Amino acid sequence: MDQKLIITPKTKIIELLTDYPDLEEILFDISPAFRQLKNPILRRTVARVTTLQQAALVGGIKVEDLVNRLRNASGALEIADSIKETEYDPSIQEAPAWFSVSKVKHQLDAREMLNRGEHPVGQVLADLHDMPDNEIYELIAPFFPAPLIDKATAMGFLNYVIELSPEEFRIFFVKG
Repeated sequence: MDQKLIITPKTKIIELLTDYPDLEEILFDISPAFRQLKNPILRRTVARVTTLQQAALVGGIKVEDLVNRLRNASGALEIADSIKETEYDPSIQEAPAWFSVSKVKHQLDAREMLNRGEHPVGQVLADLHDMPDNEIYELIAPFFPAPLIDKATAMGFLNYVIELSPEEFRIFFVKG
């Protein structure tokens, strides 16, 4: 008998949809932002690296609510309400002290790469690695790129996110 995936905040979207294809519509109903995963390019790229915890940020919902709703729909028991959420709140629009438009020296529009079926994470991380101190890197993305932000933060970068619309995010990085 096949053992099904245990749904947790660390479950990747692609794993969830592979093991529980019947949860796809439920996921899409939870937040309109998740409907972007119908795009085959995003399904092949973003869904492979995005966890439910990161997706909850994108969808603007509590991670425990997302996980519990999916667990209920799959027939599993709910998990405790004590799941720690990522500290970042994309609704905060106040610019940090380090941010200045004049310091933006590098820019990448990820929408172009995604439209070609490419994933921009490798390019962004390589660009950040080579970036001089006190310069700011701007990434334009069609969604909140939580996995990429997590990787850049682990590399010692600070970030500032501006949500211009549900389909356009500007993410600024500087060495911390």
